[in-house]
Amino acid sequence: MILGITGGTGCGKTTLLQLIGDQGGMVLDCDAIYHQLLSTDAQLLSQIEARFPGTVENGILQRKKLGNLVFSDSSALEDLNKITHSAVVSQVRRSLASKPSLAAIDAIALFESGLDQLCDITVAVTAPTEDRVQRLMARDGISQDYARRRIAAQREESWFREKCSYVLTNDGSPAQFRDKCLAFLQQLGIIGEEIIPKGEIDL
Repeated sequence: MILGITGGTGCGKTTLLQLIGDQGGMVLDCDAIYHQLLSTDAQLLSQIEARFPGTVENGILQRKKLGNLVFSDSSALEDLNKITHSAVVSQVRRSLASKPSLAAIDAIALFESGLDQLCDITVAVTAPTEDRVQRLMARDGISQDYARRRIAAQREESWFREKCSYVLTNDGSPAQFRDKCLAFLQQLGIIGEEIIPKGEIDL
């Protein structure tokens, strides 16, 4: 089974991914793949530098400089996504060539990149905006303003809800959300037997 996991940054997708990894599943974090490619794929860096001059210095992408350009300009963000999606999708396909019995693809652009077509089911992880802002500030060491701009540049929660087979809402404590994810995987048959009906997971 291949699960496609998506949702805005700071929603808590990592919790679900860790549980899948604990079950021996292959976890493909597209954000991590992208950052790895920035160190190994010179062509990708060249394409980014060509479109966004000054964002690559001494072979290293200046992430905040690039972020300041794209998070306030939807057309610039679209151009960046066109550059990065192709490289990431190719790497995911290579990883899945071994045909794992269980895998999870973590991608904020799961549908835009076409990666959803590789998945048996899709799951949206959502969370209140203020919780996301605080998580981003703590996780990435960024300002509140920058965190809000990152969130504002992404899809609305309703878009993820409409697109995905299932929705997991992270609106409690970390322990509560972990229990919710665990129960979800049990009901999917990953740690249990039956797949539950499409919709909201409220456990």
